[in-house]
Amino acid sequence: MLIKNGLVFTEKCQFEPLSVLTESGVITGILPADAMIKYGGEVVDASGCYVVPGLTDIHFHGCAGHDFCEATVEAIGQIAEFEYSQGVTTICPATMTLPDEDIDEILRAAGEYSKNPVDDGRAKLIGVHLEGPFISPEKCGAQKKELIQLPSAEKLRAWQSAAGNLIKLVTIAPEVDGAIECIRQLSESIRFSLGHTACGYDSAVEAFGAGADHITHMYNAMQPFNHRAPSLIGAGFDTEGVFAEIICDGVHVSETAVRAAFALFGDDRIILISDSMEATGMPDGEYQLGGQRVSVKGNRAVLSDGTLAGSVTPLADCLRKAVKMGIPLESAIKAATINPCRSIDEDKNYGRISVGKAAHILLLDREDLSLKAVYTQ
Repeated sequence: MLIKNGLVFTEKCQFEPLSVLTESGVITGILPADAMIKYGGEVVDASGCYVVPGLTDIHFHGCAGHDFCEATVEAIGQIAEFEYSQGVTTICPATMTLPDEDIDEILRAAGEYSKNPVDDGRAKLIGVHLEGPFISPEKCGAQKKELIQLPSAEKLRAWQSAAGNLIKLVTIAPEVDGAIECIRQLSESIRFSLGHTACGYDSAVEAFGAGADHITHMYNAMQPFNHRAPSLIGAGFDTEGVFAEIICDGVHVSETAVRAAFALFGDDRIILISDSMEATGMPDGEYQLGGQRVSVKGNRAVLSDGTLAGSVTPLADCLRKAVKMGIPLESAIKAATINPCRSIDEDKNYGRISVGKAAHILLLDREDLSLKAVYTQ
């Protein structure tokens, strides 16, 4: 395939008028826009479009009426189809705090799905985000407090085996007993994200020193960033190489706080996530998340007590909202493409338009950033 006449988001994270060649799902050439070549394959005219990498969501729970925690190959397939239709070409869906046997089933289903993936028209499953059960009861959010348990490296190893090594990210509260040792033992093979935590600055710094390098949905389910008690957010700011997720759906985080996050961490470390749940792409009504009833109206999803329960906003819409909030387009694209891939060690294959990378490419309208096409072949 030859994609021409568009503005290409290069590996330098800037737009240039270039042409992109792909073959058998791999990017094989990046050419000057005026290069004269003879090409007998499919030609795509990207006039009026930005040519950007496929998006990667490393923290979401479901969409299109399905939840990753249904623990079936069929549900994962339906989720992957919807994500692809929204421009998300690689996914790392999240679990919830559930009984051990339920987590076992979810991970086995993910492992089974990854053995026989259907890549045509579906986002590629590149990992699993274990969001719970190793969190703080004080900051459990929409997760079931009674099912929270202490971190266990032994249990994580067993779950990783069940998943076929798909677990890429584990959310953990560093202040709970066993958390630091768990991070220290497994951070060479699994990325740890600090979240759903009441920890202070010192505890977070200790966890980052032990090997954690990620913050789960910054601002949400953690202590606030205070001028005398800088908390997890301040520790992440002070620690080089720490990534920070942010839900840019216009509900979870204010516009000012989104701009502040990019200013604090820079666009190399911010990761846009959707944190979407099964109601995404569905009408208002009653749904579920982690075994709890969720009421959805407009762009808000809440438990019966009013607690926010994930979002109903696809990642591409989060990107568009970030731009409307004043985040430069280039920074927003980095935060939804290469940054999440870097954060789970998947940047060798995904997240950039570069020779040798997977040909996961989107065309976005230059006027309103609407999705015009998705290519992965």
